[in-house]
Amino acid sequence: MKADPTHQLALLDVAELDRRAAQLRHQRANLPEVAEISALETERTALTDQVRDARIVVDDLTAEQAKADREVEQVKTRRERDRTRMDTGQITNPKDLERMQHELVSLERRIATLEDAELEVMEKLEEAQQVLDGLAIRADDIDARLAELVAARDEKRAAIDRSLDEVSTARGPATDGLPDDLMALYERLREQKGIGAALLRARQCGGCNMTLDASELSRIRSAPADEVIRCEECQRILVRTDESGL
Repeated sequence: MKADPTHQLALLDVAELDRRAAQLRHQRANLPEVAEISALETERTALTDQVRDARIVVDDLTAEQAKADREVEQVKTRRERDRTRMDTGQITNPKDLERMQHELVSLERRIATLEDAELEVMEKLEEAQQVLDGLAIRADDIDARLAELVAARDEKRAAIDRSLDEVSTARGPATDGLPDDLMALYERLREQKGIGAALLRARQCGGCNMTLDASELSRIRSAPADEVIRCEECQRILVRTDESGL
């Protein structure tokens, strides 16, 4: 392929813009906030399930404690009622009185047993509530951190997008006047390699950084100035200048 040397040189400006755009797109896709956001969102999802399960445990224990409280109060009420009957002389029959006294002893034991069970439930509820509170605090911390990270990510993305727009705007004029066949080759190579043209500087390809051997340099040196040269290693268009070392 033939192309005016000035057109070949202009390809370097296009390639530089494309390189810059590729860098910006890479930066946008690999912002440090993105990885942290993803990790925190995964943790937050798992935490939501943990909070739900912990709340169920707290609710169940709260209901169990309320039941234990009622049972204790019911037995205490019965004890007070029997005591009142005895203290006010409502029971005069010796056998009934003896039976009532035995019943009071049984009620006291029953109350002690119920209060022990009640205390155990209260301790379990306190522990469960602490677990739930800890999870809720962690969830709040994650939400706050996510808000910070999302704001930082969006700000950086907006800045990168503005830079990409500037590069895109500059690319149009940079390609104006370049031959269609030269641009078609460049675009094909750009799709394959990311960058379609590179400077030959100091006998080294600026695309793949390979140093050309003597025979390849001799071939390039003898090629007409309007000959479109390709790197033997990476196949990019090699643009010759005074820096090429030929």
